[in-house]
Order: sequence, then C-alpha cells, then structure tokens
Amino acid sequence: MCGIAGIFHAETPKPVDPVRVERMCDAMVHRGPDGAGVWTDRGVGLGHRRLSIIDLEGSPQPMHSADGRAVIVFNGEIYNFRELRRELEQGGARFRTQGDTEMILAAWQRWGTGCLDRLQGMFAFALYDLDKRQLFLARDRFGVKPMFLARLSDGSIAFASELKGLLAHPLLRRKADPAALDAYMTWGYVPDTHSILSGVEKLPAGHFMLLEQGKAPEGPKQWWDIDFSQRKKGSEADLSAELVHLLREAVQSRMVSDVPLGAFLSGGVDSSSVVALMSEASADPVRTCSIGFDVAGLDETSYAQQIADKFVTDHTARTVSQDDFGAIDELAAMFDEPFADASALPTWRVCALAREKVTVALSGDGADEAFAGYRRQVFHHNEERVRGMMPAGLRHSVFGTLGRVWPKADWAPQSLRAKSTFLALAASGEEGYARGLSVATPDQRHGLYSENFSRGLDGYRAEDELIALMRDAPAQSGLDRAQYADLKFWMPGDILTKVDRTSMAVSLEAREPLLDHRLVEFAARLPESMRVKGSTGKYLLKKCMERYLPNDILYRPKQGFVTPIADWFRGPLASDARAIATSSILAETGWFAPEALSDLADGHIAGRSDNSRILWQVLMLEKSLIRLGITA
Repeated sequence: MCGIAGIFHAETPKPVDPVRVERMCDAMVHRGPDGAGVWTDRGVGLGHRRLSIIDLEGSPQPMHSADGRAVIVFNGEIYNFRELRRELEQGGARFRTQGDTEMILAAWQRWGTGCLDRLQGMFAFALYDLDKRQLFLARDRFGVKPMFLARLSDGSIAFASELKGLLAHPLLRRKADPAALDAYMTWGYVPDTHSILSGVEKLPAGHFMLLEQGKAPEGPKQWWDIDFSQRKKGSEADLSAELVHLLREAVQSRMVSDVPLGAFLSGGVDSSSVVALMSEASADPVRTCSIGFDVAGLDETSYAQQIADKFVTDHTARTVSQDDFGAIDELAAMFDEPFADASALPTWRVCALAREKVTVALSGDGADEAFAGYRRQVFHHNEERVRGMMPAGLRHSVFGTLGRVWPKADWAPQSLRAKSTFLALAASGEEGYARGLSVATPDQRHGLYSENFSRGLDGYRAEDELIALMRDAPAQSGLDRAQYADLKFWMPGDILTKVDRTSMAVSLEAREPLLDHRLVEFAARLPESMRVKGSTGKYLLKKCMERYLPNDILYRPKQGFVTPIADWFRGPLASDARAIATSSILAETGWFAPEALSDLADGHIAGRSDNSRILWQVLMLEKSLIRLGITA
C-alpha cells in the first residue's frame, strides 16, 4: 500500500518542478514510510511513497517498463498478477521484478485501457506513456483506493491519494463547495460525487481518465459497474457450494504477502467467515486482533475470543475506554475532509493494534452491502412489499398523515420508532431509502443553515443524487436498488474511506476479500430469497458458513463498532457541544444560524432529544475547517 501524487500539463507541456511533487508525496509519508521516488518529464511529474508488501527490494517506484516507454506510480495490490504475468510472458513480455507493478505496465502496453478488466484487486494508479504522451489514471471497481484530482490555475491537473497531497500544492484554492457541505450534513461524509474544496474532485470508483498532451482534458469514463438486472438459477445447495468456492478463492488470493499478515476479528459473521477460511488455507495459526470496550453493552470480545479459540488463532485483544474522545483532533486530521462516522475511532484503534504484529490485515468489509446484511436493507425490502400493495396517492395520504402526527421517540427501541417508517412508506422507495441513510433531513438542515447559505444552495438537495442513482440502477427490484446505492455511494464515501485513512495512518494495508468483484457479481445475481428471508439478511452467506461457524455467531443480532457519542455530549463533551454555537470558525463561514446550533446542543444535553450525530458532524466539520484553512 502506498501514496501517489503527480502533476500533468495537458494543453501546454510546461516543466514540472520535482520538488513540488516531492512535497506532495511527503505530505502522505504515513502511506509509504519505506521509500520514496519522483520522476519528471516534459509536462508531467509522478511521485510515490512506498509501503513494501510484495517484492520488498525489487519494485521501487516510479517504475519504468522494460522498454523504457512507460512509467507508473501505483497504490494497491493486484491479486492475480502472477497469472497475468504468465499470459504476458507467453506473448513476449519480459520482466525484471517479481511484483505486480511492472505487470500493469506490460498489461497497458498489450491491452491499453482494456487492461483494467483483467485486474483483480484494489488499486489507484497513474501511468504515463512516453510515446503517446498520455496519462492514464485509474481507480478500482469499488473505490477501495482513493484518488483526488484538482484543476489548477496554471492549466495543470494535479492528483494525489489524499487531499493532504493536493494541499501541499501552492496553487490549490481553499474555497469550500456549498453543495459538498450540504452533502456532508446529509450523510455524515463527503461522497465521491463531491469534494469539500471547490475545484477538487474524486476519480469515481470503476472509472478511468485518459489525458493527452495537446488536447483539452476529458472527464472520467466508467469501465465497470455492478449489474443487478439478471438472476442466477439453481438450488440452494448448488448456489451455496458455488459461494463457498468463490469465498475460498477470494480469501486465499489475498493471503499473498512478503510481510506478516493477519486479520481483524470482531466476532461477527463477516470477519469470522474470513478468519475461518484463512485458517483452512494456512498451515500456521492466523494472527487475529480485536478491540473491546469497557461498557458491557458495546463489547463483542467474547464472540471474537470464541472464534479465536475455535480456529486456534494467535489472538490479541485490547479494551478501549469509552472515554476515548481525547484523540478527536488526531482523528479529524486523518481524513482532511470532514468525516463524521464515529466508528472511525475504534476502527483506528484496531488498525493500530494489528500493526503491532502485522503489516497486512484482512477485513470483513463488503459483505453487508453485497449480500443485504444491513437492517435498513431488510426493512426496505419489506417496505417495498407494502408499497406494492397500495396506490401511491393513498399510500402518501395514509402514511404521510401518520408520519406527521406520530411522536418522535429517540429514546425508544428501534422497533418502536414508527415515525420514520411511516414517513418512508409515504415516499417513493428511493426517497424512503435516502431518508433512512441520511443523518439530517432537508428540513432539519435548513433549520440549521443561515438564510444566505440556504438561498445560495439554489434548490440543491443532496438526497437527489442518491435518488437518481437508484432510479437509473441496472436493477429489477427495490432491494437491488438499495444494495446498488450502498455499493456505489455509501461504501466508497463512508466505509472504504474510513478503513483506508485509519489503516494508512498507522502504515497498515487492509484487504477486503469479501469485495472480490467475482463474489459481488455473484451476489448481485442471487434471487432475493437467497439474500433476504423474513427478517434475516445475508441468508445464503450465513447458510453456507454453517459448516464453519456456530449459530450463535451466525444468527445473533448485528452490532458493529459503536462509539458512545450521545453520552459524551451529555458529559465530558457537553462544553464542546455548547461552544459549537459560538465557534468563531463556523461563524466566519456564515453557513449556520448560531441560535439553531445552540438549541441543538441544549436539547441534547437536557435529554429532550438525541442530536448526537448532528452535533458530532458539526464538531468534526469545525476541526476540519481549522486544518484545511477553508474560506466560505
């Protein structure tokens, strides 16, 4: 795993200062502490920071092809590089190294942009072809590895693995994008459709850009998508056998490493499945690690220990205090853009624990999105049945009325919070799912915004992007569309961003075997009954893992990493909550109405409502603004 950066002059090939590229890379030294390199040519400069994983001594970057006609900087891992290397060698290619980087260069020279279809892995890379004077930028199917782009005032395009790299460029403007701010307040993260800085964008997952000197830059082109429009046929037994085969291949391919390797183990279905299959494939005990909390209701270490004992892993567990809020400033600095998924804190802690013993760790990320494991997906699946039973007008009238009059009950168990369900049923499936994913509704957000900021949005509403994505999805059903939204929008913006930044902050490579694209494509074609059955999500995945895992692991309620931010804002962070309303940083932006922020904090501290997620959003926004030096 590494950090990459570079500068490209498309229309006029001006000289590139190598020191400038070097500074961009050095801003991301945590991504690659093992080595660095910069290469420049007429109108182009590429830089790299290396975390050595495969071919430790033989694959320095930037790397030239064997014939010297192409050069690459690469962040990621290609898991089928040995198979592709053999195929390329049969066609006459020659290699000087034993790693995957040189293989990408040869694949480009053989297949052009079509090489992407052959790559199995996680990656973001920049490849420059000296003969064609073309810069090829590409990102993997799911967006596991990031790439930020900026069009600068001198006509150049700069790119980097993190926003930190672009911030090191003196021509980058630090002006906020109002739409990105509304998107952040909607979702709790800045999705890949935006960047918090105006003029900065993210290369979307499954897309590439091909830039050529002497030509005006063109936008990204999609090279891969997830297709939910087809259905597989077969018995449950046959589909289960095929799934186990794909799971084994996905896990085993990600166990290739020249450095110590292990796994995160929460004791949930997904991480336990990965550890079970790693143990099956390994002659030595698998190294596993887990984080627990000193609050019984939040702690899952007993389940993790149960799996560790079953598969005789080399297990390490550590308990983290619920009062772990002292690291908030450091956490905010990892993400650059505001990021308000509070589970980032324990994710960072488990990454740091893993790094004490290993350099590569396998995770269980991706299974919930691919196999319908989130409760919201199961709820949506069942809500769609209700929508299909009633005309839209009647449904809107009945459930809309119930939603308006039903009391809001933040204090109640999830099953008793009928207000949100009624409001979702009154809306279209896409609108209802967007409501369920969001932190704050449009009315809530505009209640916090100043009049000038609301007016400046000119009708923009962040939910509309997700709704349009779902409506245009290659899908047959509402469940398909919900999963498509999670895989294409939620996962790259939230889950994968969280894991990338927290793992890279401690120089750990995290691999996601359950996001093997062949596995996800299989899952997308499963009949709905093999994904959701009654109130059970991930049905087929759980059934096929019954041969490996006990039922109390497979069928216990889903928990996940939980951070007690509601208690923090009524206790040790209460003063921080109150100070938000008078923050000089936020006041200078003019985005928020101070009295609305004050009411938000007072209502939460007094226990009248649970505003913890929105308060956390605003607090993390404030800390990001300080770091970024943003102007409104």
